[in-house]
Amino acid sequence: MYETGLDIAEQLKQARAHIYEGRFEAALQCAAAVLQDEAVNIDALYMKAVCERYLGKYDTALASVDRLKGLSPDFGRAYQEEGHIFKAMGDDERAMTAYRRACQCNPALQASWKAQGDILESWGRRDAASEMRGQEQRIATMPKPLVAVSHLLHEGKLIKAENACRHFLQKNPKNVEGMRLLADIGARLGILEDADFLLESAIEFEPDNIQVRIDYIQILRKRQKFAEALQQSEALYQRDPENPVFQSLFAIESMQTGDYQHALDLFDKVLQKLPGDPVTLTSRGHALKTFGRHEEAVLSYQKSFESDPGYGDAYYGLANLKTYHFRDEELSLMESQEQGNQLSYQNRIHICFALGKAYEDRKDYDTSFGYYQRGNELKRVQSRYDADQMTAELNSQIKACTPALFEQQSGKGHDAPDPIFILGLPRAGSTLLEQILASHSQIDGTLELPNILSLAHRLRRRKQASNDSLYPDNLQDLDAAQLCDMGQEFIDSTRIHRQAAPYFIDKMPNNFRHIGLIKLILPNAKIIDARREPMACCFSGFKQLFAEGQEFTYGLNEVGRYYSDYVRLMDHWEMVLPGAVLRVQHEDVLDDLEGQVRRMLDYLGLPFEQACIDFYKTKRAVRTASSEQVRQPITKASVDLWRYYESHLQPLKEALGRNYLEPQQ
Repeated sequence: MYETGLDIAEQLKQARAHIYEGRFEAALQCAAAVLQDEAVNIDALYMKAVCERYLGKYDTALASVDRLKGLSPDFGRAYQEEGHIFKAMGDDERAMTAYRRACQCNPALQASWKAQGDILESWGRRDAASEMRGQEQRIATMPKPLVAVSHLLHEGKLIKAENACRHFLQKNPKNVEGMRLLADIGARLGILEDADFLLESAIEFEPDNIQVRIDYIQILRKRQKFAEALQQSEALYQRDPENPVFQSLFAIESMQTGDYQHALDLFDKVLQKLPGDPVTLTSRGHALKTFGRHEEAVLSYQKSFESDPGYGDAYYGLANLKTYHFRDEELSLMESQEQGNQLSYQNRIHICFALGKAYEDRKDYDTSFGYYQRGNELKRVQSRYDADQMTAELNSQIKACTPALFEQQSGKGHDAPDPIFILGLPRAGSTLLEQILASHSQIDGTLELPNILSLAHRLRRRKQASNDSLYPDNLQDLDAAQLCDMGQEFIDSTRIHRQAAPYFIDKMPNNFRHIGLIKLILPNAKIIDARREPMACCFSGFKQLFAEGQEFTYGLNEVGRYYSDYVRLMDHWEMVLPGAVLRVQHEDVLDDLEGQVRRMLDYLGLPFEQACIDFYKTKRAVRTASSEQVRQPITKASVDLWRYYESHLQPLKEALGRNYLEPQQ
């Protein structure tokens, strides 16, 4: 019987005990009591569904599972429980779908692998059943603490997962699966260097562990170590050139290093074995888009969601072309998927942003904003972004990077004049500036390079006993040799992205946080601040789904605060480094292209070339969200787009504060 006066943790503990003892009515009462106090408690709702199933209340159990999936769309145990319910009802088809989704959300759900094997065996599909048994056995042989870590990891409880994994590795320091899981946790927390080191060490212990090698390739890619990732993926491919997983990995890494034709050839090989595979078709679409083959990219994306109507990345691939307008039937298909409850969390996010763009193109701005808002809310749930922490980080730059610092450290660093940094906020016109300048015969366009951010991260991790970060305070302690070595490292590590031009562009927008570091290690580097009117810039960021990072854009208040902090820091850089940064206003480029081109080239000390005016004719891979837009002549179509959404943007105006100026009447 349920006891009154217990707190939620005790009530849940009691419910678990009742379930273990088979007292499902009592457990159900405990779960219901918790839900009275906390209607969105995931654990209580899950236990409620379990009890209802055991009590034969299948309809209410399914309703509980639906609610659970609505609250936590990637909660693997919810899909596993749904599978159990359908299995109990004798509906093996739907049970199979649920178990498959459960394992996609959480690969450590042994019961779901077993259930799939049982169903496939009953269907006479013994080879497929054997694969499921293999996965079941893999989990059965894993140390129980690591199974628990895996559950925590895939349920988003990263700090608990990290602590449990570290505790296990203290006793088992060479356990490769433990190292792999800790690397996965590190990657999700953004600690990529540690993840890289862990996986490299794990490979030394088990060179033939394929999953570790795949994880290592993905980490190398995230760190933009593209040459190493390509080498690793090619080594896997050479082991078994007919393996579609290895073909796909090799294709992706070929794409990252600019060999798009090879990537496309490999994707075609995958599709010969797996015709209609939505992931491969979408990846192929991304490659075609970056390569400038627009019409073929559209067809590849369309084939992807024709094969799997719930594969959101394909819809968003079309939306992210910026030039594509969804057909009526495509819009209806997206809406029916979004309104259902079968989408994974990530697919729902992609479809919400795609629907936002679809209704924007139809000038139904209220409906459009609703979908953009929904997509951003879903992204924010996944985000660890803290606006106060970001403000404090930028304030630390202002405090540490004083005129005295630059006077003390002047004349040091590496004297290379090669780098041109284009920085600021995303969606501020930086891709347009890069395309213009990369059209010059003496300038190579590259990527949003992570090298400065990685260097700052290394400096930040030099801890004092108090565990506070030294960076950027420790910039004053670096001697001439250290500063020069850091500059040389930047030049050397970015060389893979360059062609033969004497100058090259690093377009990482977040580098504005580290201009002090840049000017100390590369005093002759040129810096361009790509600036855009605040409402237009922030709203454009808000309606953009980024591949990774830029988490400050997933809320109107957050993006407004970030813009204000950015302006404040850029004002500081102008004060302590007068004339070092050229500000280029996006609206000025649209109004006077040639004037602004000449102004930038004068700042860079380069002669004028007509190709910079005809930038849209330049053939090069462009990997940002603006790739299709910069292949067309200048347009002012989106300059005032935000005004159609203005009734929804009061939180943004308030966050911008003095940076928002009321339009003149």
